[in-house]
Formats: sequence, C-alpha cells, structure tokens
Amino acid sequence: MSTPFTETKAALREEIYARLKAMPRGHRAVESAQICARLSATELWQTARTVLLFAPMPDEPDVWPLLALALAAGKTLALPRFDRVARHYVTALVQNPENDFVAGHFGIREPAAACPILPLNRLDLALVPGVAFDLHGGRLGRGKGYYDRLLASVRGAMCGVAFDEQIVAAVPVEPHDIRLNHILTPTRWQTASPARF
Repeated sequence: MSTPFTETKAALREEIYARLKAMPRGHRAVESAQICARLSATELWQTARTVLLFAPMPDEPDVWPLLALALAAGKTLALPRFDRVARHYVTALVQNPENDFVAGHFGIREPAAACPILPLNRLDLALVPGVAFDLHGGRLGRGKGYYDRLLASVRGAMCGVAFDEQIVAAVPVEPHDIRLNHILTPTRWQTASPARF
C-alpha cells in the first residue's frame, strides 16, 4: 500500500534518476576517477584492513579500480553476494578478481559461490551505493531494503559513494533505514553530522 512516505521516496528516486541520465558518459568516468583518488587519500581507507566494496551498476560511480588497489595494499576485500534461499545479501571474500566473480541474481558482478563468507562485524570500512544521499548520513536506496539489512550488522565505518548530482538537502528516513558515517563524492569527503542521528 502506498503511503505519503513511500510516494516521497519514489518521487526523489525519479528526480535523481533524471539527473543521472543527463550526465555525459565522459563526465561519469572523470568523476569516478576523482572519487577513487579522494577515497584512497583518506586516513580511513589507508588504515582499513578489511573493506567491503560494491560492483557498480551503470548509473553508479565506478569504484571498480579500488578493487585492485585494495588487494595490492594487502587489504582483506569483500563484496556483496545475494543468497537466493534466504533472500538477502551476505559478504564474501575476493582474492582473485579474474576468477572470483560471476553474474549475480540482479545481473551485478558478485563473488562466486566458492568465495567464503566474511562476517559483517569484521569490516573496518563499507562502501555503500545508493540513489540519493544527504550530508547527515541519510541514504535512499532502490527500494528493496537489501542494503539496509546488510548494513545493520556492520560495526565499521559506512561510507556512501555518489556523484554530486545525488546529494540532496534531506533524504526521507524511516526507523529501519541505516544512517552512514561518511559521504564521498568527486568534490567532497563529508563526515555525517551527528545532530541528525
């Protein structure tokens, strides 16, 4: 059943999708590179030993270069894998990018079944995709709640990764929505304001 809250979220998604669609492809590539460079320069990235990345969808920042960077730095690296039986995401270790990935349930690259599961409470840093973000740590996902359920058990820092076009004044947040600690865009590294938590 539709509520004013779900209608507000749906309208915001449509607004952000339109902004993203208007971005030139070359613009996305340049800004994705800026995001990767900005993150790799942070103390949080440099000191994190166990990191959760995500395989980007076409309208999301391309953080894939961070995979090789993380492995070269000796970090323990995990990505989400959809558990078709339990109908939720788990995090699985990736050690060999050439062999460890398969096309997942939603057509997104994910660790193969042979990749062992990593407990979420072992993560130092989780990079989080989304549709829209605000600077208080609010995140609007795609509407299924998969990432909120995944992030509920994360004890390390959680960082939303976005283009500047995805930043809004305020994301409508419900009690089950997980707030993030940091927001990363091509032009900023923002620690979320605790006033809204």
